[in-house]
Amino acid sequence: MKRHLWFLYFTVFLDMLGIGILIPIIPQLLGEPSSPYYLLDPSKGDLGLILLGLLVATYPLAAFFASPILGALSDKYGRKPVLFISILGTSASYFVFAFAIWTGNLPLLFISRLIDGATGGNISVAQAAIADSTAPEERTKAFGMMGATFALGFILGPFLGGVLSSPSILPFFSASTPFIFSGVLALANAFSIRFFFRESISEKHPDRKIKMLASFENIAKARKYENIRGLFLVSFLFNFGFSFFTSFFNVYLTNKFGFSSVQIGNFFAYVGIWIIITQLVVVRYLANKFREADLLGPAYIMTGIGLMLYLVPQVWWALLFVVPIASIPNGIQQANFSSLLTKRTEERVRGEVLGIGSSISSLGQSLPPIFAGLIAAAIASFVPVILASLIIFTNGFIFIYKVKKAHV
Repeated sequence: MKRHLWFLYFTVFLDMLGIGILIPIIPQLLGEPSSPYYLLDPSKGDLGLILLGLLVATYPLAAFFASPILGALSDKYGRKPVLFISILGTSASYFVFAFAIWTGNLPLLFISRLIDGATGGNISVAQAAIADSTAPEERTKAFGMMGATFALGFILGPFLGGVLSSPSILPFFSASTPFIFSGVLALANAFSIRFFFRESISEKHPDRKIKMLASFENIAKARKYENIRGLFLVSFLFNFGFSFFTSFFNVYLTNKFGFSSVQIGNFFAYVGIWIIITQLVVVRYLANKFREADLLGPAYIMTGIGLMLYLVPQVWWALLFVVPIASIPNGIQQANFSSLLTKRTEERVRGEVLGIGSSISSLGQSLPPIFAGLIAAAIASFVPVILASLIIFTNGFIFIYKVKKAHV
């Protein structure tokens, strides 16, 4: 494997680490009035859930606007400078978030997520750089490794978020500590890209125009790519559904089983272990036997079923048996979708296309948390999980019967 790919994988790892760290802490800030870190009047629990949904939505909404701009900039000036600057922005956002928690400043929390979302489109740039550096026949395995680094971040992120926020571990730990830690790591990553990453794009395109409102144009522009517009549709639907799940499943765990931040972190670390097993073992095995288009439909359907099964257990330890049922197909779809998309994309527009894809994904991720917060406040925290399951399950059949035939 080319050495400079590891710097890209580390970038992806840190992005996921930061997202994972949020998982056990966010419910304590706005979703659990009994938490010592709760930022509102404890009598305003419903308002907290609504604000929680809005806060979760802030990152993907900002990424919706920023991702295609970063993708186009990477085609114009190269992957390396865009990665460096965007990772610096991610580092700054973590420090702002830590300061916001420390001072109890709710508006600063939103500003931090805006900064991270505006620069967090570097995932699409990293994807483009990985695609630049691998042959088409090796791409599924490369994206499988990328998925594995996602999973590793997902293992360590929630675990570190739970541990580093617990004063019972060390008395000076608080909810802001994990974000200081993440900010330092991101800063180190930015300079590793600056000094050790070799530019991956073979030809820059200085004539590429940068449009500040490209996200809106991209929704319409996606239609011109006839061979991949169906993939954009299933990507939107998957992210739309899965965002219902990720937004409030941690709140569900707190309400249903009384999970602490440490327990939430440990649970999601266990989820991440299964995803990394999938990416390193299952994806590699299946890549030698099946085409991406043959795997995606069943993977979506099984993911939808797995998410619904999370609502069945009445004791917390029974959730451990559900995790692999939901996580393995989710890991399969991650790697195979990225591989199929890049195989259908020419290098000269790869940054733009992945930016469009990231923009569409971000739009899908930004809307559900807002609705989920309202639904959880009005009904119950398990309802968003039901919606997630139904949407993703249906998406599998849409892929099989409407999209797959274009990629056979």
